[in-house]
This record gives sequence, C-alpha cells and structure tokens, in this order.
Amino acid sequence: MANNNSHQKISSIDAAHLKKLRDNIENFLSNASDRYAQPNSLLLDIAPQVHKGAKSFFPEDTLIETLDIDPKSNATYIEDLCSQNFTLDSNKYDYVVCTEVLEHTLQPFQAVNNIFNILKPGGITFVSTPFNLRIHGPLPDCWRFTEHGLRELFKKFDILELNPLEAPDRFLMPIQYTLIAAKPY
Repeated sequence: MANNNSHQKISSIDAAHLKKLRDNIENFLSNASDRYAQPNSLLLDIAPQVHKGAKSFFPEDTLIETLDIDPKSNATYIEDLCSQNFTLDSNKYDYVVCTEVLEHTLQPFQAVNNIFNILKPGGITFVSTPFNLRIHGPLPDCWRFTEHGLRELFKKFDILELNPLEAPDRFLMPIQYTLIAAKPY
C-alpha cells in the first residue's frame, strides 16, 4: 500500500510533471472551446471544484452545470459518475468536460457509459487523464490509462483526437493523455 503521509516531499520530477499536466489542461480546454464551442450550449463539468474547471474557457453564453460525488462541493448535481442508477437525463448535454477524474473512479467503464448517455447525439466530451504521474488525491487513485485503454473505454464514441503529453526523458511514457470524442448521431 502506498504511503500517504502528507509530510512526504514531492519529487522534483513529480512537481515538474504536475506543472506540465496543469498547463496542458488549460491549453486543452482553451483550444477545445475555440474549436468546438457553439452559442447557447449546455456543458456538464465533472468534479471541477478543486481546480479551475471549464467555466473560464467556454463562452459566457454556455450554461455550465457541475457534477461531483462530494456533498460538500456545491456542485449542481451530487452523484457518483459510476452509478448504475445514474439520474441525469439522457441526451441532455452538448459537452461534457472530465479532466483528471477517470483515474479516481472505481468503475471507469460505467463512468464513460454514463457520459455517453447524457451527451446529445453529436455531443462532445473533453477528457484528460494522467499516465506518468504519482498517486494523488482525492483518493482513491485507481487507474492509469494508455492510449489503447482509452480507445477501449471510448469505443462507442467517435474519437476525434487522442494526444499524449510526452515526457521528453521517457520514451512511450507520456505524462498525460487528452481525448476529444463525439457521441455518434
């Protein structure tokens, strides 16, 4: 079991990777909004409370709702993304933003299935997930997904982009993946 002592020092490589990852998410969401945002859209931002979230990247006329499992988060919806009895309406959202969440889910296939169900046909999801990053909170931190794993998780979608954030010193060991995928019409 991993040692979760808060007094442990974060290594310089982990600090550098975390900074690159955070910067990459900001660039990813900015570019996604510039390329895909349509006027008067409805977006669900999954678990954004601890971080910047999608709000500052999408146009002001984008209605943004939030979802989080934590009842203290003040999210629009308090619910487990992995629930078999997920209550959000099907075919409701134009966009779903899910950055740095899937590694914390207990049932990632169910989580992605729920994202698929709540997107409108033609709706787009913007996803990021770490690969070469230390175990981090909120716990549990359960998974690391390769490109192949993400393709399997999102096989019901049309994958528009799947990009690694390369670690210059580690061949085939990217820091993070970003994915843009659409629900087919």
